[in-house]
Amino acid sequence: MRRHGASTTELITAAQGGDRRSLARLITLVENGGPTAERILQTLFPSTGRAHIVGVTGAPGTGKSTLVNAMAREYRNRGLTVGIIAIDPTSPFSGGALLGDRVRMRDLVGDEGVFIRSMATRGSLGGLARATDDVIQVLDAMGFDRILVETVGVGQAEVDIASSAHTVIVVEAPGLGDDIQAIKAGILEIADIFVVNKADREGAERTVMALQAMLGLGPRTVVHHGQTMRVEEPGGNTQGWTPPIIKTVATRGEGVPELVQAVEAHRAYLMETGELRQREEARVTHGLEQILREALVQRLVHRISPQALDQTVQRVLAREVDPYTAVEELLHLEEQGEPQAAR
Repeated sequence: MRRHGASTTELITAAQGGDRRSLARLITLVENGGPTAERILQTLFPSTGRAHIVGVTGAPGTGKSTLVNAMAREYRNRGLTVGIIAIDPTSPFSGGALLGDRVRMRDLVGDEGVFIRSMATRGSLGGLARATDDVIQVLDAMGFDRILVETVGVGQAEVDIASSAHTVIVVEAPGLGDDIQAIKAGILEIADIFVVNKADREGAERTVMALQAMLGLGPRTVVHHGQTMRVEEPGGNTQGWTPPIIKTVATRGEGVPELVQAVEAHRAYLMETGELRQREEARVTHGLEQILREALVQRLVHRISPQALDQTVQRVLAREVDPYTAVEELLHLEEQGEPQAAR
């Protein structure tokens, strides 16, 4: 059992031994950031790189949480362990989040082969919480075979999942106002697999046909995780991976075995073609850029005095200088080691 005041080393050891409370505490420390989070991630990094990461995204109301729940059950039936990261939006007013996905996944509670973590976006855009990649790393290091990441479901900003996952599932549902909400949302292009959930509803076949029509518009070049991949060509010649369209009724588990099989087929494709390494390279590049960006911003903020920044803000407010020039001046002064505003 975890004890209050336990060191990070003790927490890591306990979590690797199966103590879920220690794992939860470890993730909280990582989410909070800072030197402690960095030490934890540095320690765990050699144990990462084994899990297959599956992103589940789509418009609100498509049933993503129920689908993730059903997928986890199917993976458990196959003897695989599952880590689930469910992202919930943070209120811009109270700063809180509902974190209601655990309620929808309550039938998984008590299964030692499943760990569910709800995360608030904390103001991050793109459908993911800022620390999502770090939490993925923690679950990966703990030995989970599959990590399912459910995005917020805000529609137009869901593309960040493409930088974090190996396989991206875009979920659609009939009766949401358009044949394909994903076309308007701009997330059609990131899908490795399409799911038409709630397929027992009227209009499901129309949604499937609309997706098929979009996939048949080729030739089509799709950008995946920073890599360019050509999919189905007119005339039936297929190069690369053609996203399948799978109908599900997640509340009854219908179509879920076929969906999980499609994920495993995509994983096999990535491994056989070498694209898995390319996507891992893109993930590492994205992660390094994010860490570098944050480190440089923090270093700059610490080296520019609050007085200098305030003076610059006042000059911009007075229209004495535009924001771009102001930033250039601050950077120039920082390089010269002069922590004061330009005059």
